[in-house]
Amino acid sequence: MSSSRPDLVVVGASFAGAACAIAAAQRGLHVCVLERKRDPGEKLHTTGIIVKEAAEQTLLERLPPALTRRIGQVRLYAPSLKQVALAAPGYYFLTTDTPGVMRWLAAQMREHGVDLRLGQAFTGCQRDGGGWRIDGLGATGYLVGADGARSRVARACGLGQVRQFLYGIEYEFPGAMLGEPDALHCFISKRYAPGYIGWIAQNPTGIQAGLALRHDPARARLPDIDSFLLRVGLAGGLPRHLRPGPTRAGLIPCSGPVPDLARDRAILVGDAAGVVSPVTAGGIHSAWEHGWAVGRAIAAHLRDGGPPPEQVAIAAAPRFRFKRALRWAYDRIQFDWPFDLLLHSPPLRWAAERVYFHKRAS
Repeated sequence: MSSSRPDLVVVGASFAGAACAIAAAQRGLHVCVLERKRDPGEKLHTTGIIVKEAAEQTLLERLPPALTRRIGQVRLYAPSLKQVALAAPGYYFLTTDTPGVMRWLAAQMREHGVDLRLGQAFTGCQRDGGGWRIDGLGATGYLVGADGARSRVARACGLGQVRQFLYGIEYEFPGAMLGEPDALHCFISKRYAPGYIGWIAQNPTGIQAGLALRHDPARARLPDIDSFLLRVGLAGGLPRHLRPGPTRAGLIPCSGPVPDLARDRAILVGDAAGVVSPVTAGGIHSAWEHGWAVGRAIAAHLRDGGPPPEQVAIAAAPRFRFKRALRWAYDRIQFDWPFDLLLHSPPLRWAAERVYFHKRAS
């Protein structure tokens, strides 16, 4: 790999960072990615669930089949555990062997000529003429923060920071099989998941089961996933007496894009930019598209005199206006009884299908 000054340094090697790096490298830029983990598949926060659009319209369509499992429907459970099956013609999700996907992304970056530096954390930076000087690395033209909801790049560069979060925890049960493995099981419960939901799904290597709730720094509480699974496990087809294997946990942005996500050749993407659905907390597709747009824009600006990539980054960030309105309502008027009463009603089905299937349901 060339030792010359990189055109672009990306901090973080997950979906948004990988998309940005590969898009820029494809256009001939010298790209360096810093990833603090030595193994990109360890200590994960993402559930790794990929929607149809990302599976068919991005580089993720090349994922090896062994790393994915197709899920064709959602089963939505009221607090009473009454359920309704939701589906849209032709629509699906992919659950994944997420550690395997992260390692595959690392290999893809290297195949595209990206200088991926595992085990090297971002510790700070300073303005350097027309770009940035990265501690322990040197100068670069552009700096992209793809380093999560508590972005160090955002703090170091004076960019906007995520202020509203969910907190989620997810168990993996390696080798286990659900009673109904072809559905994403989603549970509404103000008791266990105020402000969000719980979920159970089959993936290529076993079962993943998680729970998230609205994070209040003044009254922080951890999701009680053990009690939750005792309550819903039988309804969701979870075998009895399973012992969890790997556990994921972390903060999830839920307020939409941060203000001031790009300025002075520093740009945020993915969770760092708040590019995550405020309702479903799904972020892989939007993070990939935003990261890809930013990588292409930086290359177009440096190679062809295109528009400032900061402008492109701001314009390309999804606004989630409808889902932000649902988030506002869900935070303030979540009660269990309406879901128990209205689970099979046309209005609730209409809203649920648009949340899960992006208006593709009939």
